[in-house]
This record gives sequence, structure tokens and C-alpha cells, in this order.
Amino acid sequence: MLSRIEALATRAVGWTARRPRLRRALLHPVVARPGYWFATGCALIWGGALSLGRIRPMGGVIVARRMPRWSFGRGGTTIGAVFLTHSALHPRILRHEAVHRAQWKRYGLAFVPLYVAAGQDGLINRFEIEAGLDDGGYV
Repeated sequence: MLSRIEALATRAVGWTARRPRLRRALLHPVVARPGYWFATGCALIWGGALSLGRIRPMGGVIVARRMPRWSFGRGGTTIGAVFLTHSALHPRILRHEAVHRAQWKRYGLAFVPLYVAAGQDGLINRFEIEAGLDDGGYV
């Protein structure tokens, strides 16, 4: 199922890449920023409903901690400005996740297909590389 989603995301990203005007319009801050705010709002609702800890700013992200492990990917997931995690609060991890927050801010909701098209292997995913493989615990 995931490879099918990856293939669809890759096709969509490739289609917009061949249309630079459309790509510029979709990634323009006027379009991307509301997507970032929407994602942040959704993540705050998700984190507020499931987090057993206080939701507070830490290391450049808003952290929803003590989340059930099924409610996020890997050691944690950043959606918009919110880092959903159980207990991954090391400063290096927070620095890694702050880069993902900046990526969300730049790309808005387009970040989802872009990230999926970049692949699930963190060692070759350009967004994970940009965020720092060592800080993210990939190496």
C-alpha cells in the first residue's frame, strides 16, 4: 500500500515540477503558510486529545509528549509546528524536528506529498538529510 502511495506522490510531484508556474504558486507563502497553520492546528488537536503531558514549546517546536506510541511515526512526528512524541526530548532530536517545522512552514500542505515522494528510507530522504541524519537518530 505504501509503495502505491509513494508512486502516486512521486507522479504528482513530478507533474508539478514540469509546471514551474504552478509549482511557484503552490509553494508561495500566501498558499503554503495557511497550510502550515492548518497542519499545526490539527496536530494541536491530536496532541491535546492524546497527550498525557503538558503541551509546551521546547527547542523550536511545540511538543506534545507522552503520546501513545501508535499515534505517531518512529520516535516522533512533526506536523506543522507540533512534535508528537512519547519521550524523545533530547536537544539534538528537537533541533532535527525544528528543521522539519521550518520545512512545513516553507512547503505548507505540499510537504506531505513531497516527503512521501522522497521515500521512506531516512538515509536517502532529502528532508531527513536536510534536518540532520545524526540528530534524527538515522546514523
